[in-house]
Amino acid sequence: MTPTPTPTQAIDRLIRDPAARIHFVGIGGTGMSALAHGRAMMGGTTSGSDRDFDRNPDSAERRRCQKLGIAVYTQDGSGVPNAAALVYSTAVETSIPDMARAVDLGTPLIHRSAWLAAWVRSRRTVAITGTSGKSTTVAMTFEALRGAGMDPGVISGGDLRCLQLDGARGNVHVGTGPLVIESDESDSSCTEYEPAITVILNLQRDHHDEATLLRVFRDCVARTRQRVLVSADPALDPLREGAITFGNQAVSSLAATSVECLADRSRFFFAGVRVDLPLPGAHNVDNAVAALAVVATLGGDLRKAAEALAHFRGVARRFEVLGRRGELEVVDDFAHNAAKISAAVKTAQLRSPRVVAFWQPHGFKPTRDFRRDLVEAFATTIRPSDIVVLPEIYYAGGQATRDISSADLCNDLIAKGIDARFLAQRDAIVETVRSLPEGPACILLMAARDPSFRSFAEGVAKELTTA
Repeated sequence: MTPTPTPTQAIDRLIRDPAARIHFVGIGGTGMSALAHGRAMMGGTTSGSDRDFDRNPDSAERRRCQKLGIAVYTQDGSGVPNAAALVYSTAVETSIPDMARAVDLGTPLIHRSAWLAAWVRSRRTVAITGTSGKSTTVAMTFEALRGAGMDPGVISGGDLRCLQLDGARGNVHVGTGPLVIESDESDSSCTEYEPAITVILNLQRDHHDEATLLRVFRDCVARTRQRVLVSADPALDPLREGAITFGNQAVSSLAATSVECLADRSRFFFAGVRVDLPLPGAHNVDNAVAALAVVATLGGDLRKAAEALAHFRGVARRFEVLGRRGELEVVDDFAHNAAKISAAVKTAQLRSPRVVAFWQPHGFKPTRDFRRDLVEAFATTIRPSDIVVLPEIYYAGGQATRDISSADLCNDLIAKGIDARFLAQRDAIVETVRSLPEGPACILLMAARDPSFRSFAEGVAKELTTA
């Protein structure tokens, strides 16, 4: 079954009608929850379902939905009758009961990107895309604009800690000023938006090859109403005509200068303003420059924006330190592609002479398609003192050809002379770390989209850092 697209005008009417009940399938996911929570925050009638809620009826995410007045249904089709429309994502199988019931009842089906596109049309929007760093850059842009007094809104694929401190999920805020959104290239849905400003961070092989991604980003540029900001990544050279370039001083009109990358922070100057960022890693300097480039483009106060970034709270699971004991620390990170793995490992190496790089692959097809890139990412960054630990591939359900294992990647790395170890049970990471020689170490736990990974990482941190 291929869902029939709902006309744009109909979606625009629904998003403006608070009485129309919109049912969000997979409401526990980061992307879908942002849209559902945002509608509820604006007073719109909202419902949803999620198979994870069915397995765990007392989950914190389900309670957050209910606290906002969102009606939560079992994912058996019971939430669909009398709904004005059903919003779904690419990750939702068309065979699940909610989708099948909507087809039977003739309920309009709206892809999440089409719903977000309607929200984008209603606001002056900054859309941030690229293959790496989107969530962190969205968070930095939001905090920088808020520091500049512009009361921004945000829709993010990651949870902003500054919003979590207010008791929110952290991936959405309504605001009255510019709306900052994470624009996803993985399913090409970023081409559906018509923002005032598009920011393109980088281009690397991830969900698609480079040529496909370049076409996707070219479409994004064509749909942008006012300004396009493109980073100094050479892969983006074909998009540079007429754009504002940020990043590398040699080719950029908006550049970081006098950059210092330290173990726990980064310092640089931007347009004559000193920035002291409480995050390590050259990639985070690039992210911060992108955020400040947006502030400059919107005419915001750069000094106030830089001051806000000096107190940047970060994004959950983006190089988040979970615990320390002596010279050992445990870090949780969302890295899931080759570029992000390399950036996370290099950042950890700034902090410790030994890194235990634990990475849980997500999905059999991505692991199979990008096996060579993933192996190369580890092989070119891991030092002789570091080790790689690979648990089995995370399986989220649905149809998948399970013809590859993390053990295959482990064997590839061993063949390249890397100290790599396969763990059939990921909990064995604690025993693996304890078996290492005494000394300083950064235990870098990396994975994406596994809802159980955070609690797993916290458990590892507790066992390793509690005396």
